[in-house]
Amino acid sequence: MPQDDSLELFPESASPAPAAVAQVDPRAPLAERMRPRSLAEMCGQQHLLAPGAGLRALIDSGDLPSLVLWGPPGCGKTTLARLLAHHADMRFEALSAVTAGLKEIRGAVESARRIRAQGQRTLLFLDEIHRLNRVQQDALLPHVESGAVTLLGATTENPSFEVIAPLLSRCRVLTLERLGEDDLRALVGRAASDSDRGLGGLGIRLDEEAVAAIAAAADGDARRALGILETATHVHRERDSDHAALSLEAIREAVGRRILLHDRDREEHYNIVSALIKSLRASDPDAALYYSARMLEAGEDPLFILRRLVIFASEDVGNADPGALSLALAAYQTVERIGMPEGRIAIGQAVSYLACAPKSNAAYMGIQRALEDARERGSLPVPLHLRNAPTGLMKGLGYGRDYEYPHDAEGSFVSRWNLPKDLGDATYYEPRDVGAEVPIAKRLADWRARRDGKTGNGDPE
Repeated sequence: MPQDDSLELFPESASPAPAAVAQVDPRAPLAERMRPRSLAEMCGQQHLLAPGAGLRALIDSGDLPSLVLWGPPGCGKTTLARLLAHHADMRFEALSAVTAGLKEIRGAVESARRIRAQGQRTLLFLDEIHRLNRVQQDALLPHVESGAVTLLGATTENPSFEVIAPLLSRCRVLTLERLGEDDLRALVGRAASDSDRGLGGLGIRLDEEAVAAIAAAADGDARRALGILETATHVHRERDSDHAALSLEAIREAVGRRILLHDRDREEHYNIVSALIKSLRASDPDAALYYSARMLEAGEDPLFILRRLVIFASEDVGNADPGALSLALAAYQTVERIGMPEGRIAIGQAVSYLACAPKSNAAYMGIQRALEDARERGSLPVPLHLRNAPTGLMKGLGYGRDYEYPHDAEGSFVSRWNLPKDLGDATYYEPRDVGAEVPIAKRLADWRARRDGKTGNGDPE
């Protein structure tokens, strides 16, 4: 691409709207300086902001309700909150739930009451609202209910888990999406060309390859994309000619190691674990290996992954491949004794084996059905022939009477029912016609047929 045209891919808005926020410090980070000044400058979230979309309709109506914005880091929650206050002509007051306590919340509400008496409403923005404890969230309820403040909470966590139900019922939850690479490319190009707030005055040129590299490394996070651009620009200016295009080497140094979105005890953690297990169950080794790698790269405890694999080996592979449990346990012991990073090899072996193994949950379903009977039917008497008789009294009562030792019987099989009488011929284990369960199913069908004609207490009908 010709050098002179490299920034024309990202023209600035023809007529930027009035600033929605106060002038930012020119020494502030690029991500802060480049906050959109109007909804038209917002990158992404068109499912909310496009004409006719839900949030756009609320904005156009002029009646903004209390909201909870739920989305990943860097998707524009704080920026959107500021713009909503601006478009609704509301006073914007921001608190961070990380540092705010009851005193700060009550102070913000009192300020809002005074301002409201003068005819202006307040939008109270609570960043990281999921970090407020129950008492702090309860303190907001009457003020949100009365309309003293319009609450706008922002969270990266599932609000149904982190926000109390009474507060959630008074708010509309809007889900924001991670930014796509096209959105990030436009954002990076705008920041590079903007001479007032961005890096346009530095004469840095970006080609398509550099923009694509930054967008890919940002992993859906606008703040991260602009941070990479700013750092790469500093690296570039120290090493290269001011007139050269931003190098990929400078971008690589700025990126460092990508930090993947993964919290050990939050929703994204369970999303990835669920994806791993369901990929294993679907016999998709490629997807299963990918989700395992995602967790490992994000810093997940490898033994947590292996515990899930051990459970999967019993629950979902079962007797269709009895060796699966041994392999999963061996992988667990390997990582436990050798550690990482070498342990990743054993994890890869276990994941790929379990994904490709024949699947049967018959053993799992069998124990579940037996547990249901045990809970619902209570302590049913054990048949006499199965009871031990260590005393003469017990022998006299018939304990152990007529017990046949299977190893002395023909074919090592005794055609006698062993369940409590009240359970009759209840069936719990139903092996599938797959893998190693095929011969098991044949043997079991023969044994059950030979037990027909016997009653639940082991006596002929």
